[in-house]
Amino acid sequence: MTTAKTLVVPMSTQRTNTTAIFIIGFLFFIFGFITWLNGSLIQFLTLVCQLESDVQAFFVTFAFYMAYFFLAIPSSVILKRTGFKKGMALGLLVMAIGSLIFIPAAKERSFGLFLTGLFIQGMGLALLQTASNPYISIIGPIESAAKRISIMGICNKIAGISSPLILSAVLLKDANSLEQNINKATSIAEKEGLLNALSARVINPYIILAVVLAILAFLLLKSPLPEPPAEEEENTTTINTASNKKSIWEFPHLLLGALCIFLYVGVEVMAGDAIGIYGKAMGMPLEETKKFTSFTLAAMLVGYVIGIFTIPKLISQQTALRVSALLGIAFSIGVFVTSGYTAIIFIALLGLANALMWPAIWPLAIDKLGKFTKTGSALLVMGIAGGAIIPLIYASLKKEDGLNMPNHLAFFICMLPCYLYILYYAIKGHKAGKTM
Repeated sequence: MTTAKTLVVPMSTQRTNTTAIFIIGFLFFIFGFITWLNGSLIQFLTLVCQLESDVQAFFVTFAFYMAYFFLAIPSSVILKRTGFKKGMALGLLVMAIGSLIFIPAAKERSFGLFLTGLFIQGMGLALLQTASNPYISIIGPIESAAKRISIMGICNKIAGISSPLILSAVLLKDANSLEQNINKATSIAEKEGLLNALSARVINPYIILAVVLAILAFLLLKSPLPEPPAEEEENTTTINTASNKKSIWEFPHLLLGALCIFLYVGVEVMAGDAIGIYGKAMGMPLEETKKFTSFTLAAMLVGYVIGIFTIPKLISQQTALRVSALLGIAFSIGVFVTSGYTAIIFIALLGLANALMWPAIWPLAIDKLGKFTKTGSALLVMGIAGGAIIPLIYASLKKEDGLNMPNHLAFFICMLPCYLYILYYAIKGHKAGKTM
């Protein structure tokens, strides 16, 4: 039987372990801060760039999350050359470059340039995610990996709650009157002047963000973050790993896990970034909808706290994933059968359902990969592209933009199948191909 000890990458001392968790936790804070700006950016860019449909608006998430798909495998190659610490620092620098792209984008009010900046930010995050998730999984027993990732999730979601509130307070201050003034402008020159002034609001925040990211990259290089030896990582292979396997494609539980990550990130982005669009479709004012993302993330934060205190002492990772999927199904039905602020509450509660999914799916999917751990992690990171695809499907189905489908039905069709598959992975999929 495989023991927890065989699955641990030894560190020199417990203090070193704690230091590593602290540093990675801070990086997860940065992930959350950057990632969850998208909810505010969708509504800001819809106004500034005068986008004509929600399909166009969701290209914000498409550009950001598709970077994970294209950069995950190259990121694993980069990490093999640079190691974890240098690779993470490089990721921060790439994110800083993406933030600077917002300056010419704002001056030109160019939606294409904004999307370019978001894609470059996503490139940097792909590198950081490919490094940090396996790192936090392998510095302790695999059975408690979900607990450590839950701690990382708290760092991520605290940042995620604050970042849309901060950005929307700067970019969308007096949002209702701004929108009304732009719509009532009697001349092209007047309208352009208002839009240019609004667009300029994004410049200073993103200059500050770029500077902070560059400083953090330098500090990370100088930090005492330990580097797990490559040979130690390969020793995570056990007799239960079928160590004679020659390809990453020979691990069905990993491949099913990558699809599970794809669907999970899709529903997470729907609950976090699409909640404002959903509210707007029901006639709610921009002054209110700009805050909705933070409600979802607050619910996720509660879920992470529950995970820390229950995994693995009270429930296993598999059980947590099953319960989460069932909650997702229940809350999706709640959204479908209600309307108004009740439906918004159910969408926000999807954050609670989603909270423990990433912490549970990730360790279940990379379990027993041995020397294929980094490549397997990169494959899972590619699954983050679900955040690019599923919101676009939703927008394409909606009555205003696509197939003339009612808003609540389009949302339900996008969410329910995802949660059903996640439930399947929790019950059976994570066992596929494993020798027990």
